[in-house]
Amino acid sequence: MNPLALTIFLFSLAIGTTITLSSYHWLLAWVGLEINTLAIIPLMTKTPHPRAIEAATKYFLTQATASALLLFSSLINAWMTGEWSINSLTDLPMNALSIALMMKLGLAPLHFWMPEVLQGISLPTGLILSTWQKIAPMVLLLQTSHLINLNLTIILGLTSILVGGWGGIGQTQLRKIMAFSSIGHLGWMIVVLKFAPHLTLFNFILYIFMTTSMFLSLMTISTTKMSEISISWSKTPTLTATTLLVLLSLAGLPPLTGFAPKLLIVLELIKQNATLLASLIMLASLLALFFYLRLTYIVSLTLPPNTPNSFSSWRSSTKTHPSTAIANTIALISLPLTPTLLLFI
Repeated sequence: MNPLALTIFLFSLAIGTTITLSSYHWLLAWVGLEINTLAIIPLMTKTPHPRAIEAATKYFLTQATASALLLFSSLINAWMTGEWSINSLTDLPMNALSIALMMKLGLAPLHFWMPEVLQGISLPTGLILSTWQKIAPMVLLLQTSHLINLNLTIILGLTSILVGGWGGIGQTQLRKIMAFSSIGHLGWMIVVLKFAPHLTLFNFILYIFMTTSMFLSLMTISTTKMSEISISWSKTPTLTATTLLVLLSLAGLPPLTGFAPKLLIVLELIKQNATLLASLIMLASLLALFFYLRLTYIVSLTLPPNTPNSFSSWRSSTKTHPSTAIANTIALISLPLTPTLLLFI
């Protein structure tokens, strides 16, 4: 892609998210979301492959449906209340609006577009879709968290955790695994949204760090399938070891970063007398733990068929970038910073 065009599209992405984040009016928020959607579609189709075109079409149709529902519900709300303010919502438009935002995020059972779209696009665009594109809808949900329906958040959150674990078990494509991982993490965020919005924001920040580091590692090793990641040890032993730790962090195992939000969310649910819900989401997250552990096993505990006598490659063409190292470091050592992050949030 032309560097000038790429710069324009990335700049449009930044502008769209900024407009949504700084808006107090539903129309402005909708405009920001639309700019975001229109800016990422050319990035999805920069490699003219039928699968990329199909992914972009699916993404556009889904996002257009969600945007239409958001605009319709905000119009109904303006008709009922006489205001366009984000914080003045009545029950019925709020439910429709929450569903539209959750559809944009890719929460189950509105998740069917996410694995298919992520599978059809390149890893850099997948990184943008999994992190940056989720900022604007998540901030809108956080702004309206005091008005959201509790039953809706619990049902969609629990369904997302189950689908995120169940869907990822049978996958061999790493991008689809990351898509189901994203659905599961979003489920954890939505479950606690009504009880403690600051924990949702904290979980979201750490999710962005961990997902960014995972995608950057996959981009550096140039792998999209399990069979490819299993032979990465001889090329980049250090990066493969950190990728293993990032996977365990995404799974939420102590003493890594991903353990902190899960622990705090479970403690908050127990404090709110939702012990049964806490037990259910912990049991459901064991499904996701299975495919993370399977990936770590393939990465580190198996040796590929090796023709030469040496286990490591003497001529490595893989170039590691400082951004990958920084992202991996942040994703792995943020656990001690949890009290400081929560203080700022």
